[in-house]
Amino acid sequence: MLQTGQLRWGADKAGGAPYVFADPQDTSRLIGFEAEIATALTEELSRQLGTKIVAVHTQGDWETLPLLLDQGSMDLVLNGYELTPERKRNFLCSRGYYLYGLQLLVRRDSPIQSWADLAPGAAGRGKRYRVGVLLPSASETYLQKHPGLDVEVVPYNGNIDAMRQVQDGFLDATLQDDCIAQYYADQFPDLRFVERPVSPGSHVAPGYYVMLLPKGEERLTRAVDEALGKLIAEGRLEEIYDRWHLGGRQQTLALRSVSEVPPAPQATWRELLSAHLGTLLKAAGMTIFLACASMPLAIALGILVALGRMYGPRPLAWLLTAYVEVLRGTPLMMQLYAIFFLLPKIGLVVPPLVAAIAGLAINYSAYESEIYRAGLQAIPRGQLEAALALGMTKAQAIWRILLPQAVRIVIPPVTSDFIALFKDTSVCSVVTVMELTKQYSVLALGTGGVIEMAALTALLYLLMSYPLSLAAAWNERRLAGA
Repeated sequence: MLQTGQLRWGADKAGGAPYVFADPQDTSRLIGFEAEIATALTEELSRQLGTKIVAVHTQGDWETLPLLLDQGSMDLVLNGYELTPERKRNFLCSRGYYLYGLQLLVRRDSPIQSWADLAPGAAGRGKRYRVGVLLPSASETYLQKHPGLDVEVVPYNGNIDAMRQVQDGFLDATLQDDCIAQYYADQFPDLRFVERPVSPGSHVAPGYYVMLLPKGEERLTRAVDEALGKLIAEGRLEEIYDRWHLGGRQQTLALRSVSEVPPAPQATWRELLSAHLGTLLKAAGMTIFLACASMPLAIALGILVALGRMYGPRPLAWLLTAYVEVLRGTPLMMQLYAIFFLLPKIGLVVPPLVAAIAGLAINYSAYESEIYRAGLQAIPRGQLEAALALGMTKAQAIWRILLPQAVRIVIPPVTSDFIALFKDTSVCSVVTVMELTKQYSVLALGTGGVIEMAALTALLYLLMSYPLSLAAAWNERRLAGA
């Protein structure tokens, strides 16, 4: 930064308001209270250093911003990261620039009137209220560690997604940082606040947003802290928060003195393995279930599509061709999003596990249909004609003569597709299913053991997928011998 005259600040503009997002009037321009803080920060740093410093936004997914910071892709992360002992251990942290609280949101007709209504047994015998949170976040930590609460925590990749799900009746509540809840209050008139925002300080780290900087950048960290102190003292930070209706005066008073948080001790790989292997194995089990439940459906649907395209009436063939091209031409994540978030708009609420299995099955059915269509085309047409000449119906000839041979031909590509589907289950986190990759992401950021968790996760994927390759090779040899 000092050499280039730039301050590369990392933030996910897809995270939305009021943090950092594209200006609706000019999408090339970023707005939000953190975008304004980045600009004010570089102006103050320019005065301190006597040289022009320009704020340069660096885009990254919110969950991966700390990894990008470690790689040197940016100078600091400025995107609503809470001060925690783990982050204090793994990074240099600036002084706090925002004091946040946690606001519980429910539907207006919800029976939840206070935090006491989330106590064990409050939802009814054998039931728990479902509460959506952003993972990993202070909201999730608060719900998991609060001794007086017993809820089912549902993970989401975006705050607005959770609020929509509460409004549509899929969730009972969502726990949001107060700045998010306040900003979107007008857009979700069917939701109401439960009591006042609570401070997470007694259960997790103090409720401050801080900037993350890489280890070894003590000089830059001191300069950032001095610049923030100047913005607070001169009232410029107060003006920014007032423009975003975030209580500038209260923020200024709270930020004058920030509590010190001791860094968390670094766990050894043995401690990480002992503490989190069970969690990863449970997530791996979900990955196996998703793959094994969706692939048979994809194959069955793919066979029907292939048969319809080859032997059905021309209008049906055209319709099925469009089906295949649309599914192959759009991302799996978009299809899952449509099933889980858009169908409730027409009154069809799909549970997350059902949405994940359906999305995978429908997406892969397009690829399976092409595989089986190629397998059927590889069989000489004379076999169908011979079967018809012997008195079989067309359906009998396809079912008894053609399809068994096609199944044998397509075993290698179908196996490859199954292995690919195994890995594509990682996309299911968009519909709140906690599979292996999502669990790795949460644990890696929470524990700081990025390398250890990555190695263990990769090993689990290998242990799950490699036997499939061996089984497919054995089956090919057996069929070739036959």
